[in-house]
Formats: sequence, C-alpha cells, structure tokens
Amino acid sequence: MALRVELVAADRQVWSGEANLVSARTPDGSLGVLPGHEPFLSLLADGPVSVEPVDGSRLVAEVSNGFLSVDHDLVTVVAQHVDVSEGRSGD
Repeated sequence: MALRVELVAADRQVWSGEANLVSARTPDGSLGVLPGHEPFLSLLADGPVSVEPVDGSRLVAEVSNGFLSVDHDLVTVVAQHVDVSEGRSGD
C-alpha cells in the first residue's frame, strides 16, 4: 500500500505520485506520514518537506506559507512557494 501525494504551489502542480513516506515540519513539531495515517489538516512550518517515492528516489521541497492535508492515504501539500530537488536514496 502506498500514499498518493500531491505537491502544489500557488501557481502550479509541482509533483504528483505514489510514495512510502512524507515528512514535514509543523508549528508543533516534525511529523511523518505513512500509509494508513489518521486524517488531519495542519499548517506547515517554512522549511523542507521530504517525499520518498515508491521508486526509491527522494524528493525534498522547500516550502513556505503552506499546509498539509491527509485523507484516506492522499497527502496534499499546498504552499505559496515551493522549490524542489530530487535525488536517489543514499545521495
């Protein structure tokens, strides 16, 4: 089972796909989202959101002014500004 992830900037969809894990920081602390996570909605702290796609790569997005939503294995990250870098695990 995998998460469906949508990473959206104010002006475009930045990335969409399946992932094993999404990690982010909220005003209350860091969190990790795995398949089966309880639904929730939270503001994001400015900083990195890490996505581990099922293909073994790693995507890190620097976000600001955003929020994260989890609902039935759909993780949606929406932010005003999003800068993305991708790499292979172990890079």
